[in-house]
Amino acid sequence: MTLKLILSFVIGFVAASLIGIWLVPYLRRIKAGQRILEDGPKWHMSKSGTPTMGGIMFIAALLIVCLTVGFSSMLNGYYGHIFCFLFALVFGAIGFLDDYEKLKKKQNLGLRAWQKFLLQLAAALVFIYLMRAFGYVTNNLYIPFWNVTYPIPEVLYTVIAAFAIVGTVNAVNLTDGIDGLAAGTSFPVCIFFVIVTFLWQSADISVGIFASGLAGGLLGFLLYNFNPAKIFMGDTGSLFLGGAIAAMAFAYDMPLILIPVGIMFIIETLSDIIQVGYFKITHGKRIFKMAPFHHHLEMGGWFGKKWKEKEIFCLFVSITTVFCILAFIGVFHRY
Repeated sequence: MTLKLILSFVIGFVAASLIGIWLVPYLRRIKAGQRILEDGPKWHMSKSGTPTMGGIMFIAALLIVCLTVGFSSMLNGYYGHIFCFLFALVFGAIGFLDDYEKLKKKQNLGLRAWQKFLLQLAAALVFIYLMRAFGYVTNNLYIPFWNVTYPIPEVLYTVIAAFAIVGTVNAVNLTDGIDGLAAGTSFPVCIFFVIVTFLWQSADISVGIFASGLAGGLLGFLLYNFNPAKIFMGDTGSLFLGGAIAAMAFAYDMPLILIPVGIMFIIETLSDIIQVGYFKITHGKRIFKMAPFHHHLEMGGWFGKKWKEKEIFCLFVSITTVFCILAFIGVFHRY
């Protein structure tokens, strides 16, 4: 088991790194550049034209891991990594359509919100059905830290699960606003699931292979995406990444673990919701300098310090790592 998990990480890292050598200049050559919103931080305008859709880098790397290291799992009848990959890939495809529309129209507007929501909701429902059919998901809601499980009605569970998945996907997408932030914040989450797999010591390590391969792919991607970024992951990457994180939580039948491990994604989402709601209620007043929260820090919100992108990256990754450790403590006695 240990060897497979390490090999998944190494192959994911090397594959993403090598793919990036070709992908970055190729996307530049076809002028697949990101257009920056004019109402964002003014210094972001210098990023205009940076290639987008870089998520292809870690998506392709993860596919290689699933089909190589994960091949023996498929022979033994375990398909958790394939389900997780295909599910995340559906979201990645939705993101790709969004990125393509933006590039085609030469503006930062892609698919409409209702179109993305319906596509994401449909994907979530299909995934929950498949995971239940193959025994990965039950109607029992596991409560971390208390180590108890409560059965809930199937319909209610399906509704909660579908909206939790869609919420996670879009929360990760919101976090992808500065160099390396979404990838860096997701990295410790993937490592958490790798450690859970190692602790579990089950015959089915397919989801652990998926998590380890994704962690390696993200690290390889960060070679190009860390500030100053040579490439952005785009909605292709951020929606795939959100789908992958949600998929791993449900594959281990503990969706509530998304709360601690995804704490920074939740903060980003809440800051956006609060900002919009407060703006409408007060007819133009704002709580944050700009939402989501990372832009508030960039613009010197509250205390006047204008955080640099690398500082925000370190802050988000550090807090996520601490909460992943707490999450590990919360599920330790389950295994």
